[in-house]
Amino acid sequence: MMSKKQRLHPAAIFFTLLKTIKELVFSIGVIGFLAFKDAGLIYFLIGTSVLILAVVVFSALSWYRYTYRLEEGELRIEYGILIRKKRYISKNRIQSIDLTQNIGHRIFKLVKVNIETAGSGVGTEASLKAVKLEMGEALREELKTVQKPIENDERNEGTNYNLPKQKITTKRLFLAGTTSGSIGILFVIMTFLFSELEQFIPDSYYENTFQTIISFSIIIIAVLILALLLILWLLGIAGTMIKFGKFTITKNNEELFITRGLLEKKQTTIPIRRIQAVGIDESILRQPLGYVTVYAEVAGGTIEKGEDFSTILFPIMKKSEVDGFLNKFLPDYVSNRNDLIGLPENAKTFYIIRSTILLLIALIAMLFFIPQFIWVPTILLLICLYMGLLRYKDAGFRIDHEQLTLRYRVINRKTIILFHKRIQSFEKKQHMIQKNASLATIKTSIVSKFGTGKHYKIKDLAVEDIMELTSWYSYRD
Repeated sequence: MMSKKQRLHPAAIFFTLLKTIKELVFSIGVIGFLAFKDAGLIYFLIGTSVLILAVVVFSALSWYRYTYRLEEGELRIEYGILIRKKRYISKNRIQSIDLTQNIGHRIFKLVKVNIETAGSGVGTEASLKAVKLEMGEALREELKTVQKPIENDERNEGTNYNLPKQKITTKRLFLAGTTSGSIGILFVIMTFLFSELEQFIPDSYYENTFQTIISFSIIIIAVLILALLLILWLLGIAGTMIKFGKFTITKNNEELFITRGLLEKKQTTIPIRRIQAVGIDESILRQPLGYVTVYAEVAGGTIEKGEDFSTILFPIMKKSEVDGFLNKFLPDYVSNRNDLIGLPENAKTFYIIRSTILLLIALIAMLFFIPQFIWVPTILLLICLYMGLLRYKDAGFRIDHEQLTLRYRVINRKTIILFHKRIQSFEKKQHMIQKNASLATIKTSIVSKFGTGKHYKIKDLAVEDIMELTSWYSYRD
């Protein structure tokens, strides 16, 4: 069946049309705003109509000219309206096949098939925008060299109930949204959008609004700010729940299957052999509550729009549940993380100086020029001093045969578990001041997404500890 030329579902025309209009909507909006001001609305409407008609024709022709088939162990794709292009992808090169469903796909019972290879770079090797769900699953089965049953459809749950599986609960999901810290990101995005929209707001309206706000009392302004922060916080919770809703991880032999998403249902396949390291992230908000996020660094693959560099294995769990989770899905990565070799006492001074030096200079400068605001850098200085002490306290490492555990903190505390064979490079640095204190810095690197390196650095380890690490890394069977 797959050896015959197949076309995408006709709904792909609609998806292409929607995507193109989405990319053009901002430019059309700006031109429309200017046309409206210059009484050129009729020309704008004619131009927009012609443009939309051209996009519709382009979308339809793109769909008609796009075909795919399986032949001689290859996925063969042909596309292009004027210039015919052919892409052949060998089954042996395929690293993973992900199925994604947004709201549009769900309406038509379709799925988007993303195919990744080791050399995919920043985009997928191939993407079939819209195929029938059954066709997408059959295609995934045929493209996989070793056949594996797939967990991602409620209809199949009865056939794979013995597979190790873990789902996130609604309570945990809500807690993940509450402590995600996305309120800060949303605030930055909102500030950027407002700065961009400001130029389109009439000056009189802008000035009247500003005068109205400053005429309010301090209490009302404080209430408005709190209301804004509350809205951003609720939006952050909603965003997390939409992104990680129905999060389920399943292990089948040597692969992990992850499904997630309320609006856009995404199914990701992770071959365990591609996992380069497993990380445990304790955010500054979740650490006091005893919750962590478990993630993996996966070699190859792609970075899709909106995706993080690391792959989340589970969004939130109790710190005490991590070993049970790893035992179930990745038993090789269970480690004795609570018994690390820490930093020597004389390293504390270096951490404190690095964390506070800039604010100390700012504090002295403000003391001379604007002493009435001296409290601002003073508070920040105390916070940074505390962070410096935390960074010193948390940093450390542990060697268990072929396994290396590293721990460090920037804002969040991160624990990385990796293996000797996964480390691409090991680097030691030592400046003159460190040399006098018998300290040095190490940096280890692994291969991460789209072939780039991921680096882990621990500063101011004792020289004798670094010699132990160097000897361990240099050892070969």
